[in-house]
Amino acid sequence: MLAYAGLLAWAVAWTRQLPWWVLAGSVAVNLVTFMVYWFDKYAAGTRQWRTSEATLHLWSLAGGWAGAWCAQQVLRHKSRKAEFRTAYWATVILHCVAVAGALAWKQGLLPL
Repeated sequence: MLAYAGLLAWAVAWTRQLPWWVLAGSVAVNLVTFMVYWFDKYAAGTRQWRTSEATLHLWSLAGGWAGAWCAQQVLRHKSRKAEFRTAYWATVILHCVAVAGALAWKQGLLPL
């Protein structure tokens, strides 16, 4: 998480490859992702409508993977199910590869 935050800060502040709002957007997406996990945990305990696992994974893929990880640890939600955890880590990898690829392309390092 620290390496990813450092990459975003580097891309925004030092190289100006990303606009300033990307950092604020990243924080917002992670907070929303944490809240989505919290609402799902609450719904599970009160037998209400649940958030689908696909939706939780989409939030992680969109950049909320750090918030998802924190929610899994703090709320102890979705932290035991091996299939879910595998898919979660796949979203982390896909998101990070996509961001790194976009930055490399923007710097002219990838001939896409």
